[in-house]
Amino acid sequence: MHAFDVLGDPVRRRILELLAGGELSSGDIVSAVQREFAITQSAVSQHLKVLRENGFATVRVDGPRRLYTVDAAPLRQVDSWLDRFRQFWEPRFDALATEIARGKRKRRQE
Repeated sequence: MHAFDVLGDPVRRRILELLAGGELSSGDIVSAVQREFAITQSAVSQHLKVLRENGFATVRVDGPRRLYTVDAAPLRQVDSWLDRFRQFWEPRFDALATEIARGKRKRRQE
């Protein structure tokens, strides 16, 4: 599965967002995702499986618990692919930063 196919699903993106905060048990992930998306534990498990099988998450067993973490390698590959497109939006962000700074200066002067 292509990285963008994995990241294209909002449930999988949310799981990665949760894991970006640090290691979580499968139970914690299921609870959070079920609250937000109203899907079954089995569906969450399938999303975790896709993330594992495509290298976006790793799991370790700690007694009866499965603990998940983000594996940043595929995300670095996505970032590298996006790098060639940054030229289209970075100047706009720079211009926005300039306008924000002007607005702050103007408010201080008033």
